[in-house]
Amino acid sequence: MSVRRALLSAWDKTGIAAFARELTGLGVDVLASSGTAKVLADERIPVTPLEELTGFGELLGHRVVTLHPAVHGGILARRDVPQDMEQLAGHGITPIDLVCVNLYPFERTVGRLDVPWEEAIEQIDVGGPALLRAAAKNHAHVVAVSRPADYELVLDELRETGDVSLPTRRALAARAFQTTAAFDAAVAGWMGKDDAFPEVLVPVFERTLDLAYGENPHQRAAYYAQRGARTHLLARVDQLQGKPLSFNNLGDLSAARMLMLELDGPAAVIVKHGNPCGVALGTTVDAAFAKAHAADPVSAYGGVVILNRPVGAALGKELASHFVEVLFAPGYHESALEELEAKGTRVLVDSERRAFVATERDLRRVIGGLLVQDRDTESDPLDAMDVVCGDPDAATWDDLLFASTVAKHAASNAIVIARGGQTIGIGAGQMSRVDAVRIAVDKARELGHALDGAVLASDAFFPFADGPKLALEAGIRAIIQPGGSKRDNEVLDAVRDAGAAMVVTGRRHFRH
Repeated sequence: MSVRRALLSAWDKTGIAAFARELTGLGVDVLASSGTAKVLADERIPVTPLEELTGFGELLGHRVVTLHPAVHGGILARRDVPQDMEQLAGHGITPIDLVCVNLYPFERTVGRLDVPWEEAIEQIDVGGPALLRAAAKNHAHVVAVSRPADYELVLDELRETGDVSLPTRRALAARAFQTTAAFDAAVAGWMGKDDAFPEVLVPVFERTLDLAYGENPHQRAAYYAQRGARTHLLARVDQLQGKPLSFNNLGDLSAARMLMLELDGPAAVIVKHGNPCGVALGTTVDAAFAKAHAADPVSAYGGVVILNRPVGAALGKELASHFVEVLFAPGYHESALEELEAKGTRVLVDSERRAFVATERDLRRVIGGLLVQDRDTESDPLDAMDVVCGDPDAATWDDLLFASTVAKHAASNAIVIARGGQTIGIGAGQMSRVDAVRIAVDKARELGHALDGAVLASDAFFPFADGPKLALEAGIRAIIQPGGSKRDNEVLDAVRDAGAAMVVTGRRHFRH
């Protein structure tokens, strides 16, 4: 195959004139739709406007431009099928060997606030996807180019061999179908945006970052961001230094960011294997980190650290004295970066703290499908909480709400013990809730944390009174939990008998 005739129809005119000039220099005849033809003519590049081929100008306010047998017949004809070529000749149609199209900016249009329905509808491209699909279907004979980034790839092969290889045409065809599929998905998603769980879910994800490997070295991996989403995990985030991010780094980073969104004031979150292992509030971010690290320094080793205030020189030096896999903060003192660079820490700068939205769906891959749910980002309503015994003072209330927030972000069964705005014992991912309590209590004791007067949060109800009794015997003086067990009265009696307080929230927070 040699490319003799090309059709160009580009909404995004980036590089189109240079591409066309190179094609004509290689002896290719260029056809173009009206807007593209004008750009090329202004650049004094030889071009045949499409209306000269079809005999029609634009119809219906630009809704009909390229939908014509002279266009699609020239694209879809199989060069190795005599009947196809005879039909082209009988109708005076010349084959088209290359189709270069990029589509209307539908996603950019509907990404604006309060876009009029009529404006969005007119950004639904019909002719462009039809051209790309036709060219991609007939890729054995036609080159389908769907983005400016591929212009040079095509030109390089044409310059070198006078042709575009079959493997390249197949790759370009796949990209063209990905482009049209993503476009249709964006339209379908926008038109069905009022349906929380549509009959057919068509999210589109775009590869954003290649990863060295997955959870384990023998697994391949990449990070994909959802197209059309207002933000994503690495949006407006720059890596300032350190090794490339890994699959596990990003998983922990996501978990830490989701928890940090619910904390006010200077705060520090340390996550390891998807679970918080040290979380704290402080009068300064330096104090918050010191408390978060002291919560469980053994587990914090090699963790992901999230801070919601800039890192000063002193804190940078302190962070550099620990093994931190990933550090994420809104800014850094120059000397802090120097200290961290010497340790090889992956340092990320966050330019927009509240980057996630509550309306985002939570998607979880299972065999052959997806589980889809609302994200558990809504705060528990205070007016729905019931103090069933005791009378927590203001400081205890603060700790109860803090511990309950952290428990929401730990794997079930989850128990969080806290005191003074600091987690001091976390039991997560246990099959038995009493085991989760035992782990949290033992962890606090091992690290020398005082349990007398501490509070405990549970992500779900206690099925028996054994868990609360174990915590109360250790010194816990207030518990917050959803309630709802048929043995709630037994749990209440145990707490009341110990002279402790208990708050029932009425809302469970499983995280599996």
